[in-house]
Amino acid sequence: MITTHFHKISLILKSIAIIICLAMLFACETDIQKIKSLTEFESLPVNIANDIEIVYSDSGKVKMLLKSPLLEEYEGENPYREMPEGVKVFFYDSIMSVDSYLSSKYAITYDKTKIMEAKNDVVVINRKGEKLNTEHLIWNQPKKLIYSKKFVKITTADEVIFGEGFESSETFDNWTITKVTGSFYINEDEENAGNGKDNSE
Repeated sequence: MITTHFHKISLILKSIAIIICLAMLFACETDIQKIKSLTEFESLPVNIANDIEIVYSDSGKVKMLLKSPLLEEYEGENPYREMPEGVKVFFYDSIMSVDSYLSSKYAITYDKTKIMEAKNDVVVINRKGEKLNTEHLIWNQPKKLIYSKKFVKITTADEVIFGEGFESSETFDNWTITKVTGSFYINEDEENAGNGKDNSE
């Protein structure tokens, strides 16, 4: 009788243990599903806008105009705006003339830091016609700086300069290449086209 009673208690305890394990597994699966669902929800944009134009002004004067075919806004601890189809930014002077121009095939702006990252075929052109080409550019709006740590190419009226990293004002004036890796002069004489001086060594 004692053995049979003990055996019944043992079976009951095993059954309870199995039920608890199943309940824990179900709870874990439910939690995982909830987390996955919340993650997927948080990864969705809260707002989508097509063909947008954003004007930045100071004391009633237009300073910048940002255009993009598609803008997606995301919330969370670090809200941001993504422009997966590219961006164009026009900087204006005091008389509303274009001071410089920035474009890229992808851009993302972080709301808290006011920093924009431009990627893929980034081009910046200033008032003098100097052109910057790179694949990654950071625009720090509070400090009014643009910079990169990647390969850059700067074309001026008479020279093409290659380097690793650069920094400039946001209007692409007074720029500095961190590490010049090569350069050559542009020969404007049609007879000597393509025979520019190589200073890469």
